[in-house]
Amino acid sequence: MKQRNIGETSWKTSAVALGIMRMNKLTSAEAVKTIESAYDSGINFIDAADVYGNGDSEKIFGEALKKSNINRDNLYIQSKGGIVADTRYDFSKQHLIDAVNGSLERLGVDYLDSFLLHRPDPLMEPAEIADVFDELQTSGKVRQFGVSNFNPQQYLMVQEAVSQRLIINQLQFSIMHTGMVDFGMHTNMKDARSINHDGGILEFSRRMGVTIQAWSPFQYGFFDGVFINSDKFPELNDKLQELADKYGVSKNGIATAWILRHPADMQVIIGTMNPEHIIDSAKGADVDLTKQEWYDIYFAAGNDLP
Repeated sequence: MKQRNIGETSWKTSAVALGIMRMNKLTSAEAVKTIESAYDSGINFIDAADVYGNGDSEKIFGEALKKSNINRDNLYIQSKGGIVADTRYDFSKQHLIDAVNGSLERLGVDYLDSFLLHRPDPLMEPAEIADVFDELQTSGKVRQFGVSNFNPQQYLMVQEAVSQRLIINQLQFSIMHTGMVDFGMHTNMKDARSINHDGGILEFSRRMGVTIQAWSPFQYGFFDGVFINSDKFPELNDKLQELADKYGVSKNGIATAWILRHPADMQVIIGTMNPEHIIDSAKGADVDLTKQEWYDIYFAAGNDLP
């Protein structure tokens, strides 16, 4: 599988990562099949969070990793913290320290390759975050740091306070969630797509050398459903099928390839727990769409040029 440098580091990881948000729905044996299918497909990056399945997703992953044929040192394991489910966001020192310790225990590992602040807390104190990051890195519990769903000013506010380079920002992006590119193309226009919802985060990330990890790559809306094989999007699915036939992959593979075709060098986080779907999606990392094919898919999704 194609590799990606994460941020401006020497880390070479798979272009596709496995997100384990739904792993709490699997048995330990099923989880072993899932992570081994991912690893055998070339995926060596795991994305977790302390709130996924109320912690059960990390716990089941940890159990499965011990039973699998995968060496922990051959994986990049990432988790996120800062959400108190249905209550608040919390970047206080004690909460973040507890979040990392809890994830390490559930995952059954000694360190996280990366730890992300999970959605911006409006009450965040950058100096307190800096103290947390220093303690976590000095103790060897976390190697690298990043953020999730931060706009440019929020990113800069934290980056200016911490001594570590923030190398990742997780953002929703897919064929049916294209606001980051719509805004750029509709500059100086007055239509809905010209509205800047995120501060130009795509261009900002490229300039700052931040890896965008694209979540919900097969979803439309905000967890409204999967667009692949949905009768709501016939034109898009026809185009995906046409290109899937051309390149010998699935529609999921083409949807993956579409994201990876962007020169921002994004990493795609797939959330399926189905081994077959993992294999199909991962194959898209080795498909090189032409520029026109990228645009044809964009048009088939209902977009246009100004």
